[in-house]
Amino acid sequence: MAHLAHYREAHPMIFVVTHWINLISMVWLIFSGFIIHYPFIPGIMGICRGSHVLFGCILFLNMIFRVIAAFFVKTSPTGGTRKQDTDYKSWLPQKDNRHQALEWIKYYLFLKKDHPLGAKLGVPQKLSYLLIPILILIMWWTGMCIWAPVMDMGPFAATVNFVGGAMSMRIIHYYLMFVFIIFMFIHIYLANVESFAPTKLMFIHKEHGGLVYDPELHNIVGEDMNPSKDK
Repeated sequence: MAHLAHYREAHPMIFVVTHWINLISMVWLIFSGFIIHYPFIPGIMGICRGSHVLFGCILFLNMIFRVIAAFFVKTSPTGGTRKQDTDYKSWLPQKDNRHQALEWIKYYLFLKKDHPLGAKLGVPQKLSYLLIPILILIMWWTGMCIWAPVMDMGPFAATVNFVGGAMSMRIIHYYLMFVFIIFMFIHIYLANVESFAPTKLMFIHKEHGGLVYDPELHNIVGEDMNPSKDK
């Protein structure tokens, strides 16, 4: 089947940058985290420990900025259209796609060949992305709880005592890393199961032609094969 067009308005440059920061930070945090727990590469433990804290804080601050920006920056919340609205409105299932959850799940599980048309993200994508700021916050907090310069501060020390000590906190922090890894694989799959157009748009801001959708009429109104021609 033909797919919806992917326009730059769906991912403004400011969100392309925050996405790159997330990717670089997460990859390095995973790599350095493995080195810290299993020092299989000699001579870089100090670099990994210091940079692990640095990139953890970068990821946390980037998440805070991204959440705040969602309430001010406008994006195109519906695939196949340049019509824009405040970005946070695209995080939750919208009026024209919240009833499509089951159909999207069937599509992701290869139980049907096509998927519903509507918002730029499928309903399961929206729900999974809502969990990421929470996961980053928990990951940052548990990391601060085992970082020597701040681990004795009131809130962090109280959290360590609550879970039964520093070793328990280290175990929690370590296994949360695997939640990130699993999410990254799921995210890659959900973002590209339709085509690689969304990834090209997010990483190199390249538009992709396809069906043009009218969110007010709730139907296809044409096809745009040269989306960047007038940009």
